[in-house]
This record gives sequence, structure tokens and C-alpha cells, in this order.
Amino acid sequence: MKNRLKNSCLCLGLSALLVACGGSSANQEATDTDSITTASTTEQDGFVDMFAAGSLQGWEGDTTYWHMNGEILTGEIRADQEPLKNNTFLIWQGGQVGDFELKAQFKISEKGNSGINYRSDLVSDVPNALKGYQADIDGQQRYTGQNYEERKRTTLAYRGQSTEILDPTAEHKGESQGNAWTNLKVVDSVATQEQMLTFLKPNDWNEIEIRAHGNKLTHLLNGQVIAEVTDNDTQNRKDKGLIGVQVHVGPPMKIEYKDMKIKVIEP
Repeated sequence: MKNRLKNSCLCLGLSALLVACGGSSANQEATDTDSITTASTTEQDGFVDMFAAGSLQGWEGDTTYWHMNGEILTGEIRADQEPLKNNTFLIWQGGQVGDFELKAQFKISEKGNSGINYRSDLVSDVPNALKGYQADIDGQQRYTGQNYEERKRTTLAYRGQSTEILDPTAEHKGESQGNAWTNLKVVDSVATQEQMLTFLKPNDWNEIEIRAHGNKLTHLLNGQVIAEVTDNDTQNRKDKGLIGVQVHVGPPMKIEYKDMKIKVIEP
């Protein structure tokens, strides 16, 4: 609504200025049309904010590790705190989501380890824990963007890979070996190692994007595709679930998120 009001005021202001300066009606009509087009584009992009400034409203988790500072969500393990025993999540209370697109800006400390979980389930015996797909984020630029399935099949696509997860058979059921799922095939490369090193801005804000369309899951980093999964595993894949952000067990760290938005395509 703010964008529409802003564009309308801008349009009226420009129209008055054109009249005062003897501008032609054709120029005035062109200005009006441009403003209407901008407003329509803003209305139709479909993304909604997931954060409330200064509040964790709409999210649930352990406030020992999560807080909202203005428009920035911070997840932090401080040196004066007891070490985490399990990964802890701040979980969005917008319900189970199927097909969607999500965008967020993040900044992570050098020793940070985090990620955005989606199509995930609650872990029954661990508080504030999720299991499911994750767009991984780390401070040493080794894993950021890969598809890692938390507490389930583990790595489904490393950075730079496009993979197909195969449907289990009696001979090939699949298992996690070396923290990666075995019952998959790499079908393409979406980026080279050299390219991936240029995608991320260390110690700065970066954009991560998740596109979950049916069984195709695409992760982007600063507008570049960095990992892609086609999940044909009918026994283990998830078609909808919860969304949450993670603070990982380990040394003191900080992860910050801002401008998180979601467009739900299929609830």
C-alpha cells in the first residue's frame, strides 16, 4: 500500500509541475501511464514481508539465541553462553508451505553456520528443531547455497551441481555416506568452482533465494543459480512443510537476516 501511495503522490506532483511549466498533455499522459505501470508491477510481484520491525511476531524459537534489532533478525551464540547441544531454529508461523519463492539478505560471521529450512517437519524430541530441506549458509564459503537435508538424507546437491534424486528400489534404497546421499545422479553443472567464489561477498550482505516448484528445488546466490535438485524420491521427499532459520552448534557465531520475503504459489 505504501508503494501505491508513493507512486500516486509522485504522479500528481509531476502532473502539477508539467502544468505549471506549460508541459504538453501528451507528456503528462506518458508520466501517468508510467506511474500506473510501476504501481501494478509492485502489486503483482506477489512477495510479502516475513519480518515485523523490532519484533519476533510471526516466529517461534529460543530468544536466548534470536532477537530482532530494528529490521534485522540476528541469531547469535555468544562466548559467555553455554555451548548449544543441538541446532536451534526460529520457525515461521505462517504454516505449512508447498510451492513458493523466498528471498532474503544475509550476513554471517567467519565462523558462522546457518541456513534456511523449508518443507520441513518439527523434530518431536528436540525443542525448536527442524528436519528437511535446507539452503545452507556458512561463513567460510564452503557450503553456502548447497541443498542439505537436515536430519534426513544429508547433502542432495553440492554447490555448482544440478542433481536428480532417484526413487528407491529394492537394490538401491539410498543411504548417507560421507554426509551425502548415495541414490542420486549429477545431471549437470550450474557453476564452476571459480565462478562460485565470485558469487559471494564476504563480510557483507548477500541475497539468497529459494525456488520450490513441485519436485524442483533451486537455490540462488546473488542472482546466480548455485544448486538445483529434482527430487524423484517418492518415499522421502516432502511436498510442503515449515520454514525456519538456523543457528548451528559450534563456536561463537552470528548470522543476520533482513528483507526476507515470500511468494506462496501453492499452499
